[in-house]
Amino acid sequence: MIRIVLADDHTVLRNGLKALLERQPEFQVVGEASDGRELLTIVEDQKPDLVVTDIAMPNLNGTDATQQITSKFPGVRVIMLSMHTDEAYVLRALKAGARGYLVKESAEADLLTAIRTVNSGKAFFSPTVCALLVEDYIRQMQDKSIEDSYDLLSPREKEILQLVAEGKSNKDVANMLNLSVYTVETHRGNILQKLNLHSIPELILYAVRKGVIS
Repeated sequence: MIRIVLADDHTVLRNGLKALLERQPEFQVVGEASDGRELLTIVEDQKPDLVVTDIAMPNLNGTDATQQITSKFPGVRVIMLSMHTDEAYVLRALKAGARGYLVKESAEADLLTAIRTVNSGKAFFSPTVCALLVEDYIRQMQDKSIEDSYDLLSPREKEILQLVAEGKSNKDVANMLNLSVYTVETHRGNILQKLNLHSIPELILYAVRKGVIS
């Protein structure tokens, strides 16, 4: 049973998502919040497996609430709901600790898959977001006449890029590839340097743009 808390200040949307989830035998909605502060209180009380929260909420926005949740309860995974599809919002959500990003217009179609994917430890993004990120990346490359640096990565680095972008820790990657944690850390640093990235959220976005993860 996956225990879920829903947070959105629009009651109609929240009720619709709740009804959708409660039709699935493996999901249980254990709390509902209409603002960010109420969300924090419910998470502290219920200790859910997963939170689905809107970005724009009164009293405390979803991004700041997510940052507090993932900092205090690292085992709680968060999926962000938003009307926005541009990269800045997605990156902000990832930096706050969200592992999924759903566009509201497709939330009903994608929510079940998103929850199952994020609960399994992987990242999930609405197909609309993925497509826009890919298009924007290609356009940037063309406008700046820049060659894609992905081919600078070795086969091992490409392998590690995917695993890290999927949410695996250095220790997880080391165990899967029969490497030392130090070796994985070194590879990870080299990947960021070669791709001119500065954080894991940026690496995840890069992996989405390249179709390494979806």
